[in-house]
Amino acid sequence: MKPSLPKFAVKALLLLTVCFSLLSKSNAQGFIFGNEKIKWEVGLNFGPSFFLGDLGGHAGKGTNDLKDLNLNFTKLMKGAYLTMYPNKWLGLRLNLSSTFLEGDDATIKTTGINELWRKQRNLDFRTTVLEANGCLELYPTMMFNSDPENEPRLRPYGLIGAGVYHFNPQGSLKAANGDKIWYDLHPLRTEGEGMAEYPNSKPYNLTQLNVLYGGGLKYFVSDRVNIGMELLYRKTFTDYLDDVSKTYIDPKNFSKYLSTPNAGLATKLYDKTIGIIYPGMTRWPEGTQRGDTKNADTYFSVVLKVGFRLGPIYESAFARSAARQTRCPSVY
Repeated sequence: MKPSLPKFAVKALLLLTVCFSLLSKSNAQGFIFGNEKIKWEVGLNFGPSFFLGDLGGHAGKGTNDLKDLNLNFTKLMKGAYLTMYPNKWLGLRLNLSSTFLEGDDATIKTTGINELWRKQRNLDFRTTVLEANGCLELYPTMMFNSDPENEPRLRPYGLIGAGVYHFNPQGSLKAANGDKIWYDLHPLRTEGEGMAEYPNSKPYNLTQLNVLYGGGLKYFVSDRVNIGMELLYRKTFTDYLDDVSKTYIDPKNFSKYLSTPNAGLATKLYDKTIGIIYPGMTRWPEGTQRGDTKNADTYFSVVLKVGFRLGPIYESAFARSAARQTRCPSVY
């Protein structure tokens, strides 16, 4: 599964980057904002990402919060960013990232009846998520720092932003040898999306918007290099990251809207019930609850960041000259 980042997101990022560049160049040696010149930073980030949705979870009633976080499905998020700093307490950041999300009812450990309903459901999914976002970074300690000669190296910050992301959920069937074979779920309309028989089940888009918020800590190893850690939560507006949201449908309808091969796949993938609560059961009746419609799916990340300041890092020619004079000589 190799979904490509939507072309309009890439174009938007390039356009914003060009605008930022033109803005900084259009004001002689730098755009003045609070008596400071724009600074630029590029960097890399990587760390674990986590899915919170309908599939998987732990004992008890299913939720979309940390109670049902499956650490065994922790995946690696990786990305790169470009940040413009018009002053020392505000950053405007563009970020590109990629991660993988996964969930599986079979992993649920059972202690009572509540989680057995989900375990009997026996659904799974996986998806790659490609994301482009823009965020505002706010540094409160720098906002109130009045001594430019004694700036803190450790700087906490909060952030908020919005992004666009692309996903494509897949579900699995077991081959004769026991291996899982994965199939795209979106074209199979597993909950009757867009079918006249299910007017409340609307088609969902694979490219959507999200809202991001979180915070982090940044430590300046030097004036040029910094490292940090950041928690970033994504609020989405879909319940279909895992292709599970509403109710089971009548499988006879698949043949009315899908090709014969896809109708056969949909019939196998939309309901993989195993008889735990009701031994021997292999199908749920039409209209039975399949997912939780109360909460949208979401994901979040905890990443390590390495950043590099670009261009001059000193505020004046005097400061640059002083820095050169204090370097250790290479020849005595």
